[in-house]
Amino acid sequence: MKKYFKSIVKYSFLFSIVFSASSCEDYLDITQEAVVSETAAFENFTRFQGFTEELYMCIPDFTNAYWTNSWNWGEDEIQSTARDFHFVVKIDNGNFLGWQSENDGWQAGWMNRNRNNMRTSGDRFQKDLWTLGWYGIRKANLGLANIDLLEEATQEEKNLIKGQLLFFRGWFHFQFMQYFGGLPYIDKVIPGDAPIQLPRLSYAECAEKAAADFRAAADLLPADWDNTVTGKRTETKNALRINKIMALGYLGKNYLWAGSPLMNKVSTGSESYNAEFCKKASEAFAELLNITESGGSKHALLPFAKYSDNFYTTGQNWAIPGGTEAIFRGPYLGAHSSTYGTAKQYQPAPILTDGDVKFLPTANYVDNYGMANGLPIENPTQADPVSGYDPSYPWKNRDPRFYNDIIYDGVKMVSGTMPAGSVSDRYANLFSGGSYRNISTGSRTGYLLYKFIPITANLYDGGYNYGNNLNIHLPWMRLSDIYLMYAEATAVAYNSPTAKDPSYNKTAVDAINFVRDRAGVGHVANKFIGSVDAFMPELRRERAVELAFEGHRFNDLRRWMLLIKSPYTLKKSLEFDRDASFNPATPKTNKVNNLRQVTILERNFSEKHYWLPLKNADVSMYLEFPQNPGW
Repeated sequence: MKKYFKSIVKYSFLFSIVFSASSCEDYLDITQEAVVSETAAFENFTRFQGFTEELYMCIPDFTNAYWTNSWNWGEDEIQSTARDFHFVVKIDNGNFLGWQSENDGWQAGWMNRNRNNMRTSGDRFQKDLWTLGWYGIRKANLGLANIDLLEEATQEEKNLIKGQLLFFRGWFHFQFMQYFGGLPYIDKVIPGDAPIQLPRLSYAECAEKAAADFRAAADLLPADWDNTVTGKRTETKNALRINKIMALGYLGKNYLWAGSPLMNKVSTGSESYNAEFCKKASEAFAELLNITESGGSKHALLPFAKYSDNFYTTGQNWAIPGGTEAIFRGPYLGAHSSTYGTAKQYQPAPILTDGDVKFLPTANYVDNYGMANGLPIENPTQADPVSGYDPSYPWKNRDPRFYNDIIYDGVKMVSGTMPAGSVSDRYANLFSGGSYRNISTGSRTGYLLYKFIPITANLYDGGYNYGNNLNIHLPWMRLSDIYLMYAEATAVAYNSPTAKDPSYNKTAVDAINFVRDRAGVGHVANKFIGSVDAFMPELRRERAVELAFEGHRFNDLRRWMLLIKSPYTLKKSLEFDRDASFNPATPKTNKVNNLRQVTILERNFSEKHYWLPLKNADVSMYLEFPQNPGW
């Protein structure tokens, strides 16, 4: 980290062209007029915006950062056994040092890798959070330190520049805080020759500073750049530019995280929620939702028929997924980054595709997908007359998101022509002993994950021919997440699932039901809204389903202080036999026999695993920057 604090400024692409006349005399014979001033990058909006836009290239694409990609590190996903280099395998083994490039010989992780040219490169392999985050903080501070040099600009243009810089400073700090805890909050340019002795702040102190940046950014930025004089110059091309909605979303998330049990414990010693932080989170989310619901921005939930547009597009020639629901996304880098990597990591090989690293949903996590009537599955091996769940017909009447996200036994996987000897593999053979059940390159769990790929992405239906037209790119934040975070923050802040923020018309439970309505799922049952204690398990289950496999679960389990507790330490498979009545035409209503769950692995975690370890080289810099406990 020290090198990013003290010397990373020299790598700025703009400042690489800044020379004094005397420094050039030994190398080039140039005129004074050819020398670029040190202040040139800040003198007008176009130049300053060019300086600022390098920050967008500092956002990693965790979805496509390598050939295959690991970003789900809770109990939600397990990897096939063919390889062991991805971070999820290291986490399963308790080796949280595995996020660091020093412990990743394959350089596959999106959090840290040993690469060059990260800032301006269009190569998705050249991006990581740790390196570019510290660089981004430095760059944001350089811009803010020189904001008064922006004289050839309107007030609107000045606000847009400052708002973006403040957002990025807060965003990079927030990303670090949620994994590592309180850190120094760098809010000024540190001279290259200055000694570094910045102490680690508490999580609460860092969160307050990040909140100030997000709040100031929200006050300066428009909800939609297209509605500004400046934004009209790039109209219809402003979707990724930082705006008020993004700033309010992260303002609320920052406060909710600070108010969550883990963060509150390290700040105050209490393992309960911090109601005051949650109230501030509720206010920020309410402000955002009032804008979106009144038509003040383009954001809205996508209809369920277009739910997959949140995550991938096909046949749209480089169209970035997300639509109106995406709030914050980074750039999508490179054709074929999905087709030749991410798309293959969910399909069994060699049956439907090639490649050896596969990521599978665990059976115990899939249990979160309850019934269409909105009720949970209390025990997946026992009949429940209340919800209607029957273990003899486990795929019947499930939450519609289950059918969208999860491949279960008997689902038709291939429509095109298959070799004569492979016809039986047209339907997912996920029963115990089925051809799709292969712990090395197939399913270890009895399920496949197809939330992020179309059913046609296989050897026989044109999957290899998508080229630039299959684009998988997950947003860092989308609108349904805002509704669910609002529900959590509001219920805790006002101690009731039926409470609401004073400025907004939806209660906590209304917000969940609004998200469920999109998918046609029954509302939260009355038995869950009598108290916060009764409500929270159902809220957590809703987050598990709506945001499944989008990279949220690991941090949710951590902040709720559940990561190291059973059953969240378990990863299970679903075992069963097909009944003789099996009919491939009606997979939802097929009968199964001897259904049971088997533990594949149990993660042996302790308190130290609630936080990722910092790099030893960084914590050796000075005494005021200690390592996280236990590491």
